[in-house]
Amino acid sequence: MIKLFSSDDMFLMQSLKSELDALAIPYMIKNEYASGAMGELPWHDTQPELWLIDDTWQARAKQVMDALMAHSVSSPGDKEQEWVCRNCKEKNGAAFDFCWQCEHQRHEV
Repeated sequence: MIKLFSSDDMFLMQSLKSELDALAIPYMIKNEYASGAMGELPWHDTQPELWLIDDTWQARAKQVMDALMAHSVSSPGDKEQEWVCRNCKEKNGAAFDFCWQCEHQRHEV
């Protein structure tokens, strides 16, 4: 068995599982439900891990994972940078479309 991937991003983990399922690549998930034990156990012992059951699938599974990771990485034009509200000048995180301070809508430059 080979550990292919580990992440606390459950959306990314589920996406990878779906892709591997579609190709019938055998895998197992370790620590899938261990996040509730974080604090009692070190964080790295509770992080979900995807393991390949059959090592002969490693090259193909790595291609699938690399393609998925390439699509999940944002291009420079995406909203991945903090922005400053034009109304109140408050700094906001990239995920926000409205200012958390004054609720003014984000404007693209």
